[in-house]
Amino acid sequence: MTVPAHDELVTETAAILSRLGVHDLPRTGAGLIARSPVTGGELARVHAHTAAEVADIVGAASEAFRQWRAVPGPVRGQLVRELGELLREHKADLGALVSIEAGKIRSEGLGEVQEMIDICDLAVGQSRQLFGLTIASERPGHRMMEQWHPLGVVGVISAFNFPVAVWSWNAALAFVCGDAVVWKPSEKTLLTALACQALLAEAARRVGAPEGLSALVLGGAEVGEALVDDPRVALISATGSTRMGKAVAPRVAARFGRLLLELGGNNAAVVAPSADLDLAVRGIVFSAAGTAGQRCTTLRRVIVHESIADDLVARIKAAYETLPIGSPLAIGGTPGSAGVAAEGVLVGPLIDQASYEGYVAALDKAQANGGTLVAGGARVLADQAPDAYYVQPALVRMPTQSEIVRAETFAPILYVMTYADFDEALAMHNEVPQGLSSSIFTLNLREAEQFISAAGSDCGIANVNIGPSGAEIGGAFGGEKETGGGRESGSDAWKAYMRRATNTVNYSTDLPLAQGVQFG
Repeated sequence: MTVPAHDELVTETAAILSRLGVHDLPRTGAGLIARSPVTGGELARVHAHTAAEVADIVGAASEAFRQWRAVPGPVRGQLVRELGELLREHKADLGALVSIEAGKIRSEGLGEVQEMIDICDLAVGQSRQLFGLTIASERPGHRMMEQWHPLGVVGVISAFNFPVAVWSWNAALAFVCGDAVVWKPSEKTLLTALACQALLAEAARRVGAPEGLSALVLGGAEVGEALVDDPRVALISATGSTRMGKAVAPRVAARFGRLLLELGGNNAAVVAPSADLDLAVRGIVFSAAGTAGQRCTTLRRVIVHESIADDLVARIKAAYETLPIGSPLAIGGTPGSAGVAAEGVLVGPLIDQASYEGYVAALDKAQANGGTLVAGGARVLADQAPDAYYVQPALVRMPTQSEIVRAETFAPILYVMTYADFDEALAMHNEVPQGLSSSIFTLNLREAEQFISAAGSDCGIANVNIGPSGAEIGGAFGGEKETGGGRESGSDAWKAYMRRATNTVNYSTDLPLAQGVQFG
């Protein structure tokens, strides 16, 4: 597999950005550097905000919120409808930009934009269903009810691995709920953020939404801290590592702000003796190697019954040895051709050198702890792209669930361990500190039902006969324990972006007190 020439990539990126409404970004000078993991080279420079600028942006968002909250919910939904239509129109370009800036293969880049379209569809419907309750009052001549009201400014902090979808999960719901959104994207995926903001600005122009309703703040930790610490930001929705969440949570709690955390995952698949191994292998390989192991829902542990372990490992090894690794892009040809999948590529690059170093260190530690490297483990294509980091997905058999297995390494490393009975498998599954996604491959109904019961997986997502990676927008997404407890996207996740008020209306001429209290 080949890596495109960097100059061609720069030219194609500028053309895509222009079609998405982002123009004339400099290549040199001051500012944040936007790079592509495909080549490791610089694509553009982007203005970095100061803490003072963040305060001004939040102030403008607060003013926009005061106007937006008075707009009826179904009318607010029109903003998200327009955004969804623009995403449909520009799906190919935005998907290509995701591939360029995050290194995802073409189908995954397009799939991420499709997630944005899906959440827009869901949110438009939700704009007419912000339901409260009517509650029976114990007092005659009284009516009691609950209402949901717009919350305020929502601060969104997102990670590089889903550079556009996570923003849209939050923003689409926040906008229909009557909130303003200030977004701090990862410093590693700046251009996709600029493109999304340009599309949102066009949608806002079409419906006459107030200026400042959606805004970007770009920069490092000091910009994130300014957003997190601002008391005008009612909710911080932060996606990233557990370490990041532990830094953010006490700062928001200190000012009694609200938190929605989507943090680390250390996801496992239990493979039972009755499993359909052909199905299991397909699910395992995608979940472990897709996005070069850089999803929060990536499969990192396989807990397989000892009677089938050798067979399963041999099958995964064979699949790994055929995985095409390389650039997710084909550059050149017709306008807009960047992002057309390089022939057969299924595994793109790691995001940067730090990720590669983490991959190497984890493999070294796993082998020092008694692990056996069965497949992968090497860097490739360094001769073509010395500043990019392509690696073979690694398969490691471990004698026990050691410290390195219990830690999340954001790279394609799959640890395999065995179990003798089902209770042992569940205990191994649940003993890690993270609790995002989980799966079991079994044709045993009792095992399947126990795995998804209260006595089974302790994760926010528990799947049967599919891997842990690849959630649909209709279900609430999130996890427990060190994953943070937050829920985004479907189900009733919209409630996180609103405040609840209980109202009691007395339409009688008397004033009875609750609980039979007498005062007078």
